[in-house]
Amino acid sequence: MKRIVTGHDAQGNAVVAMDGVPPNIVELNNLPGTVFYELWKTHTMPAVLDNGPDPTLGALRLPPTAGGTVVRIVDIPPDTAEFLAHGAAKMQGAFAQIGDVHASTVKKDSPHPLMHRTESVDYGIVIEGEITLVMDLGEAVLKQGDVVIQRGTNHAWANRSDKVCRIAFILIDGRYDPEIKVQIESQS
Repeated sequence: MKRIVTGHDAQGNAVVAMDGVPPNIVELNNLPGTVFYELWKTHTMPAVLDNGPDPTLGALRLPPTAGGTVVRIVDIPPDTAEFLAHGAAKMQGAFAQIGDVHASTVKKDSPHPLMHRTESVDYGIVIEGEITLVMDLGEAVLKQGDVVIQRGTNHAWANRSDKVCRIAFILIDGRYDPEIKVQIESQS
């Protein structure tokens, strides 16, 4: 995977500022084969258009910062029987590694061990393979080229195929509608 980042030279001309492999690629310890490729982050809205340092360096963080965005690609391996049976016990560690231990919402009766929620709008675009979006109620299968728009909902990604699924995510910081926030909090 190659990442091109543009910028400006001292005269204001558009130039390629960065060209190469993303410098922050992380395989999750508790979810072998799950790999995060951090491509870019912003920390304000509107985003500052500058020639600043690479904002993807440093610790991995699942959601965007307040007023920020994240662009990443994630490789999700096929679910295994062992993961489905015992994966819930590893979720605290997995979500801690991606900077949001509180995102995990898995409970004893959850439909999948990866159930989680972030207060963000997430655009997911399947690049390769197939993935099943698991919700509290219902599921949707996404194949190459399909797009999902997550609006702060509780969900998991189940790979029921025999190949890795590669999906691109664009996450935008959000805030729950007050009525929905009350409903979510009453479920906790």
